[in-house]
Amino acid sequence: MQTPAKTDLFSGLDKAPVGLAIWGATGDLIYANEPFRMLLPTEASIEMDQPYRDFLQAFLVQYGASMAHDLTGAPLSTDTISGKSCIWEQLLADGRTIEVHQTVAEDGGVTLTTHDVSNRKKIEFELRRARDAAETSDEVKSRFLRAANHDLRQPLATLKILIYSCLTELDHEHRQDLLHTMDMSVAIMEDLLGALLQIGQLDAGQIEPRVTIFQMSQIFERLEVQFEHQARTKGLEVRFRGHRYTASTDRALLERIVTNLVANAIRYTDTGRVVVGCRPFGDRLRIEVWDTGRGIGDEHLSRIFDEFYQVPDLVHTRRAGLGLGLNIVSRLAELLGIPVSVSSKPGSGTVFRLTVPAGDVWHSQANEPEISESLGGEFVGLNVVLIEDDPVLRDSMCALLERWGIVVLPAASMAETDRLLDATPVIPDLVIADFSLRGEFGTMAGQRLRERYGASLPVLIVTAEIDPEVVSGIRQQGFPVLIKPVSPPRLRVMMHNLLFENLGEQRGNADAF
Repeated sequence: MQTPAKTDLFSGLDKAPVGLAIWGATGDLIYANEPFRMLLPTEASIEMDQPYRDFLQAFLVQYGASMAHDLTGAPLSTDTISGKSCIWEQLLADGRTIEVHQTVAEDGGVTLTTHDVSNRKKIEFELRRARDAAETSDEVKSRFLRAANHDLRQPLATLKILIYSCLTELDHEHRQDLLHTMDMSVAIMEDLLGALLQIGQLDAGQIEPRVTIFQMSQIFERLEVQFEHQARTKGLEVRFRGHRYTASTDRALLERIVTNLVANAIRYTDTGRVVVGCRPFGDRLRIEVWDTGRGIGDEHLSRIFDEFYQVPDLVHTRRAGLGLGLNIVSRLAELLGIPVSVSSKPGSGTVFRLTVPAGDVWHSQANEPEISESLGGEFVGLNVVLIEDDPVLRDSMCALLERWGIVVLPAASMAETDRLLDATPVIPDLVIADFSLRGEFGTMAGQRLRERYGASLPVLIVTAEIDPEVVSGIRQQGFPVLIKPVSPPRLRVMMHNLLFENLGEQRGNADAF
């Protein structure tokens, strides 16, 4: 019979946050608190006169035991738990996980305590899943970096050979052929670097949609110009249909999506045509990109939008890419809320479909600014000092930088730069200076501006000089170099690295650019 003191004690234990049950030396149950009883199913109901071994057998039959071990850490099975002080985990019918501690006294008595460890197990599961995802991502990116290393080194090696040949080539026509091949090698590297930059912007959440209303002609006419030569070189026909329809979304992002789809279509189509069309689809618009290319097997369709994924049969295609284009398509489309679907038949071709909101043509913005990197927000609001003594080139560079959302401070000389900066409180974020200024060098201007604003001020030197000694001398002074004519993608990548990738200590080592 329980004494009043014991009764009060057991009553208090009913409010404990853990389950507790005690069996005496004879095997009979002495006490089980309310939290413990609430854990038990009907098949493992607990009675005051029920021997512990009978209860334990019913309990383990109902739930089983996992990760069981004795107090030394040695693993135990369900059959070897009885009679030992040990710990195990049990998954309950409602999805919770409890940790059971069994303590066996010298006289044979047994105490069970139970702890709800569901939250801990959930955290462990999420951590394992994150670890597995990270390991998978690391493996995929390692494969990608190996491929990127190969794809960058190959055109670089080609460029070195072509530059050497070009310097000694006297025949004008052959020299032009060499220069054209050099341009193609640079284009390959620009494609890769541009794709990596877009992936980086998406990962950083820097791209914010800006919805406008526009006619599809604003996209299609640009793409016709962009891809006409590339398609004609391969003997392909590219057609655009549906210029007159009006869409309501971010025009620049939609153009990126369609650009990647058309580029893919041309890349993997050997004969025939690529057709890009737009037509009404209910109260929306359907944009489709058709090709007569090699097609994609059903087993690959669910993965073609994954980062770095490449269809094995297409990997060895000339300029096959690195599996970034369609991932960018998928992520930009998700950002805009645009459904993307694909159907394909090996040997017959592929079609990608986009569904975009329709717009009212009377509300379209015919004079909307040109597509620019300012949509990503990367360079918006930055102050850039541009020192260039050629007025035509200075104006074109100003226009390009302003399209990227940059505040440009243009000058023809260092003296003009000083007057401009003295008259404004603006502190430059970046300096772009021509090397050969009238009566002075861009490196001198860059050094003076660093003395004025601090040694960490990024300064980029552009030059038409191709003499290796001149270029090497600029780099030895701690300035990265771009050779004229400077292409926008190369300039954009260099600016990104100087401004956001903490490459200030490596400014002199800019051979990759």
